Amino acid sequence: MPNPTIDKKQQLRAKLIDKGRSAVEAEGTNSALRHRIISSNLRDLVGGITKHEWTATQVVTAFIAQAIKAHDLTNCLTEILFEPALKAAGELDDYFNQTGQLRGPLHGVPFTFKDQYEIKGYDNTIGFTHWADQHANQDAELVALARSLGGVVIAKTNVPQTMLSFECDNPLWGKTTNPYNESNTAGGSSGGEAAVLRFGGSALGMGSDIGGSLRIPTSYSVEAQSASSVSISFSPILKYIYNVGCVPGFTGITTVYGPMARSVADVKYACEVFFGQQATVPAATLPPVKYRTDLDLSKPLKIGYFKTDRFVRASPACQRAVLESVEALKGKGHIIEEISPPDIAELLKLFVELSSADGYNTMLSHLQSDKQEPALFLVTLGPRLPAFVRALSNLLVRLFINDTTFTRLFGASRPRTVSELWASSAARLAADSALQNHLWSQTLNLDVLICPVQAVPAIPHGATKTLTPIAASTLAWNVVECPVGIVPVTHVQPDKDALPADWFEKPTAGPVIRPSGENKVVEVEVEPSPLFERAVYGSGTRLLQPLDEPVPVYDAEKMKGLPVGVQIVGKPWEDEKVIYVMEVLDEALGKREPGFGPSANEVWRTGT
Repeated sequence: MPNPTIDKKQQLRAKLIDKGRSAVEAEGTNSALRHRIISSNLRDLVGGITKHEWTATQVVTAFIAQAIKAHDLTNCLTEILFEPALKAAGELDDYFNQTGQLRGPLHGVPFTFKDQYEIKGYDNTIGFTHWADQHANQDAELVALARSLGGVVIAKTNVPQTMLSFECDNPLWGKTTNPYNESNTAGGSSGGEAAVLRFGGSALGMGSDIGGSLRIPTSYSVEAQSASSVSISFSPILKYIYNVGCVPGFTGITTVYGPMARSVADVKYACEVFFGQQATVPAATLPPVKYRTDLDLSKPLKIGYFKTDRFVRASPACQRAVLESVEALKGKGHIIEEISPPDIAELLKLFVELSSADGYNTMLSHLQSDKQEPALFLVTLGPRLPAFVRALSNLLVRLFINDTTFTRLFGASRPRTVSELWASSAARLAADSALQNHLWSQTLNLDVLICPVQAVPAIPHGATKTLTPIAASTLAWNVVECPVGIVPVTHVQPDKDALPADWFEKPTAGPVIRPSGENKVVEVEVEPSPLFERAVYGSGTRLLQPLDEPVPVYDAEKMKGLPVGVQIVGKPWEDEKVIYVMEVLDEALGKREPGFGPSANEVWRTGT
């Protein structure tokens, strides 16, 4: 049944995009110069304006052209600001011509913002139809700050319904597809940002992360090496970057706000610019800590790694990305040590306890007449069931499938009393303290840790209905409040990444490090979840055999060419060290194929 609100919003978006097309055609810059512009990193973009190689108007127009192309192929944009962006760029040009000075270090840099950021005069719907036609009264602090430093906002980008999944789809704006393969998801919840960046439709994006929302879409849509085609994200430590004016998440797990960019150099530049900036609204919790350049990084670093976190076995492609990263860093003289992973299932359990404490009633209340997206099915199932049904379901899973991991998580997904919520919060703090101590100080004394982003590369649309929990591999680091960066490493190669013949016969149990009270951990032996393993990899001798055989999510042939990255995890407040290792790894990996540049992805998609 047609919805007039949805029709109105989508028609307005289409109209504004068409006006953008006309403006791009009328501006008249030749294609060679536009290609140079969108192939430049942030420093070079601003430097080119300083050297009179191009103007802010030419820069913004070039990126608008690419943003339109990205949207045509992936449906990644929501609110369109092309017209005011070109006006702002013209004002920057006038200022520069009159004074010879830049507005700031982001003079003329085109930005896109995840839809949750408030921009004055535009809706802030995050995909809820009911929130349409309610314009923001002011800019979010990060938006205002970007503009004050010379940045130009050209658009907002799509998110999943409620932003608590990584399938970028909602009733108001529709589905965002993966830049490499329209059959696969772009990830989420910052999925629209990753897609537009992949096409060079934005010089710098801003997203948010409460469980992988920066990192999952970045790993799903990244390309390697060239600034014209890379999407790399960084999840800062708490409140390094402003969040005033964003739709708040629950406070049990703190949401972080960070940059998504096309190169490691751009991530670093963004952090150098934004760290330590003074807010224009009261924000006493924000530390006035600038980006530190005086860290002694001359000595070899101690770098830990694990190939799989044993919640769901990491696929051959994702394990290969870790191993290639490790070998590259060994070649740079760093000390490498394989370690046992944290108990990811236990950290996911704490996340579920905190996030489901009100039965997701507050979150779901915003749907109103909107149909709930399938990606939220398993997330919200537990609290909807009567307690005895939930308990019976867990009993059957334990008895007939022997999946204690699933039952721990499903049993945790329920409403809580205030006392229970406080107990879960205390347990999170204890786990945080214990794992920080184990990883970074008394036990392992690591500088950083390298691990898979997820068990698999970008999954097909619809698979999140039952596989949202595989976000455990990213959300674990939100639970323990670590800064994390994503670096693209490789692409899926069927000849290297197909499941080996003995995949289902291989032993799957292994040790994990489980928090056990304040500053204490224990090593325990665990098996991956049989239910989630089956959903990801299909049937096998060690897995349940129902009457209907599932279609495996992981298929190296169908996933051919999809990007695969790694997480680089650091100690709280050592964001600069994480970014340094991102730089070292990116350089050590060298050039990665297939080709680069704005057209490379389109060639891959169309087969031309």
